[in-house]
Amino acid sequence: MHRASAPVRFLALVGAMLLFLLAGGGTLAVADDYLSREVLPVGAEVAGVDVSGLTRSQAYDLVLAEVAEPLTEPIEVVHGEDRFELDPDALVSVDVEGMVDAAFQPRRASALPRRVTDRALGVASGASADVAITLDEGALDLWLDTVASIVDTAPADATMTVSSDRLVVVPSSRGETVDRDATREALESALVSGEKSVELAVDYTEPDISEDELGAGILVDISERTLTLYVDGRVQKTYGVAVGTPGHPTPRGSFHITLKRYMPTWSNPGSAWAAGMPSYIPPGPSNPLGTRALNIDSPGIRIHGTSADYSIGTAASHGCMRMHRWDIEELYELVEVGDPVFIVR
Repeated sequence: MHRASAPVRFLALVGAMLLFLLAGGGTLAVADDYLSREVLPVGAEVAGVDVSGLTRSQAYDLVLAEVAEPLTEPIEVVHGEDRFELDPDALVSVDVEGMVDAAFQPRRASALPRRVTDRALGVASGASADVAITLDEGALDLWLDTVASIVDTAPADATMTVSSDRLVVVPSSRGETVDRDATREALESALVSGEKSVELAVDYTEPDISEDELGAGILVDISERTLTLYVDGRVQKTYGVAVGTPGHPTPRGSFHITLKRYMPTWSNPGSAWAAGMPSYIPPGPSNPLGTRALNIDSPGIRIHGTSADYSIGTAASHGCMRMHRWDIEELYELVEVGDPVFIVR
């Protein structure tokens, strides 16, 4: 609102003083004050919008258009490539009437002579009212539930799997959880300030096993009669093995090492092929398991040594994977219980 020039303000001040003098205590001033009771004083603002000199109705319309309506426009909540839209119109109510009323308060609180003088001189006496909104906390929580159902994920450890007869690494990933308190605080601030883009607050949980912490994994290729050792997803060494005969095939699938056996004892499994063999054979040169054995979680199936070196590279076993003594002794030191074993054809 434009202020009057100094001469005009001086004349207005003189006029106001004369009104008080001539009206026996300010009767005309009272009338003037009554007529301007619904006009906002100079300096009156609502959320940064100048409403001075406007009537209550005019101020209401202006604040509704320039403050309330923009506050109810959608807010974009950003998380990486994801975009979520929050509709404030369903969450908040803006107290336009209350904000306009707050801008009147200093004028109402001042004495009549002061009001008349301030008005005559164009003195800024209006209040500055802040944004006043009421937030539906329940509706905001429901919106956060929807976002969390999309964003919240558990951490995933790096693993190995078979692809095209090779072991490949499945990368690890961080877990993500929406930080509801921080997101709610940011949204409440945006709803008041009118900001239309907010970063989603997220807490991250690191996986227990990264790509560099995978350890050992074994891939057995039945058709190639090979056993390949991988460490952290990279090939370390390939060994020749004997595999099961057509009548006693080596099982295919994903397994784990369940037991490492040093100088193992062989126990008769009770199968037809072992009918003429002793109930057990202690460690030694004649032991069918050799000097080392790795049990896997397939009944009766092992990776083990053998003295029948001529069988390596053939289908000669009863389902187990035979290795040269020196190879199984080397492999034994490089793997642990729990390491994965993949057997493919």
